[in-house]
Amino acid sequence: MGGVAGLTLAALGIVYGDIGTSPLYSLRETFAVRYGISVSEVSVLGSLSLIFWALMLVITIKYVVVVMRADNDGEGGVLSLTALVAPSDRERRRRSGLVLAGMFGAALLTGEGAITPSISVLAAVEGLQLVTPELTTFVIPISIAILIGLFAIQQRGTEVVGRLFGPLMLVWFVVLALLGAVQIAGNPTVLAALNPLHAVRFFDEYQGRAFVALGSIVLVVTGGEALYADLGHFGTRPIRLGWLGVVLPALVINYLGQGALLLADPTAVESPFFLLAPQWALVPLVILATLATIVASQALISGVFSLATQAMQLGFVPRLLVKHTSADVHGQVYLPAVNWALLVVCIGLVLGFRSSTNLAAAYGVAVTATMLITSILISVYAREQWGWGWGRVVSIIGLFALIDLAFLSSNLLKIPEGGWFALLAAGTLFFLMTTWVKGRRVVALKSGLGRQPLDKFIASVAKKPIRRTEGTAVYFFPVPGVVPPAFIANLRHNDAVHESVVFLSVVVSKKPRVPAARRDSVRHLGSRFFQVILEYGFMEEPEIPSALNHLIAEVAFDPLHTTYFLGKERVVSKKGVGLWGLRERLFYFLHRNARSAAEYFRLPFDRVVDIGVVVEI
Repeated sequence: MGGVAGLTLAALGIVYGDIGTSPLYSLRETFAVRYGISVSEVSVLGSLSLIFWALMLVITIKYVVVVMRADNDGEGGVLSLTALVAPSDRERRRRSGLVLAGMFGAALLTGEGAITPSISVLAAVEGLQLVTPELTTFVIPISIAILIGLFAIQQRGTEVVGRLFGPLMLVWFVVLALLGAVQIAGNPTVLAALNPLHAVRFFDEYQGRAFVALGSIVLVVTGGEALYADLGHFGTRPIRLGWLGVVLPALVINYLGQGALLLADPTAVESPFFLLAPQWALVPLVILATLATIVASQALISGVFSLATQAMQLGFVPRLLVKHTSADVHGQVYLPAVNWALLVVCIGLVLGFRSSTNLAAAYGVAVTATMLITSILISVYAREQWGWGWGRVVSIIGLFALIDLAFLSSNLLKIPEGGWFALLAAGTLFFLMTTWVKGRRVVALKSGLGRQPLDKFIASVAKKPIRRTEGTAVYFFPVPGVVPPAFIANLRHNDAVHESVVFLSVVVSKKPRVPAARRDSVRHLGSRFFQVILEYGFMEEPEIPSALNHLIAEVAFDPLHTTYFLGKERVVSKKGVGLWGLRERLFYFLHRNARSAAEYFRLPFDRVVDIGVVVEI
């Protein structure tokens, strides 16, 4: 199946797994003992009303209708949105608060990417306990085995995974709707929950306890940020069609069905989802739910891959190995280091929290904080790019932010119970990103001391010619218009330069991709010196030899007789210069283990020369 229909089916498997498996635990957690909310008509209808309107306002209106309009040439996610509101280095410095908020949002979403697989798989496998209590001891080992298998297949790419998972999730959503519809038919009064007045009654009767319960109700919208982050994998139309045509109706019907079951049998609160099924269908449902939770994990994993790639290209994290898994879709990538790190954290969470109920306390803080950050960023973008007036921003996006703030405030109460993990994980990643950004800024500043403008250098060459050798030399330096330190070091050592010299600057655009026809610009400096600027999008990986081959006619060089010179900074410590303490040691570690520039730029290793430059930080 091809075209939009095929992409929509694949999107069901990649984008909607997280939010699609929330019925496994969301309503159950709302009635958890610690909240002190009994099962009654008021509490059930009130909870369902909150769930329905959360799905409508947060996912449908905020993300599907509004936020997805802010696509950065097809890419989405909090970092992509950050690039839109602060498109240049100058803007990033001027809007450092927004950039830091975007970075922290990305860190939070990455932490969620570890929690989602853990809680989803645990919640499904725990259904075995309803079959027979003797299987309880196998829940943890089975969950870990499933997680290992899930992360092992990531290298096959989201295109392959989507073909496998899409049909499965279609079956899952059909089953959700059927299970819920049967219960609704038996107790149609539950449809009254669509009236928002029941949410008001719920808060009026339970007051503080209802506010605390929001921390569980928010679990129904935990896939919103992943939906936006996965935008580049499929595009806007398939994601919207999948949500409005399949996912939203199935979720609403299933939640209402669970509510109808609770109204008829309050004791079903122990596991309202699995008890929707007749006894003979329990084992097949557990198997299907387990498969669906594997898919649920995929939504966050692929979203984290996209975020990591964007963060790397924007200079927020060191260069990592990125494997493009599709020749047709740019956004489909696989990052081995990120993949295996997530697996280790997931296994640690399963072993540490040991149940989905315990993990639910850790869930939600990261999601709601990221949603609030997205609301802040989209308000800026709507003002500047869509031309919205303050009245429209406050009435629409202000409402979204108010909802996000209410959910976040409720989830902050869960920090002692497990929410601390989400904040710890996000804080660690945020510290890593800010350390790398500051460290690279210090290195760029120190390595640029005494830089000579290119025009001045070329003028000196005309007055006092330099000895030339055969071939072409390409010197990399991020700042156009100045002589690279590696060139100065090589000239001092050899007292000669190549016949043709290219000063190459690779710049990253605010756009995800730059057309090949607009990628390069060449400036002839005279005396066979050239300034070449290659521009790439932040979702692209540079391939320098291929890009330079397009310039053979203009620069007149032979690729087989070209040497690439890279400045390899040797970072040394100097007290009071830039970084110190833990940040300094962390930056050393990241700098040493970053992917090499030669590998990143896909240079032929037998024609690469590294020239050491000492930089004190």
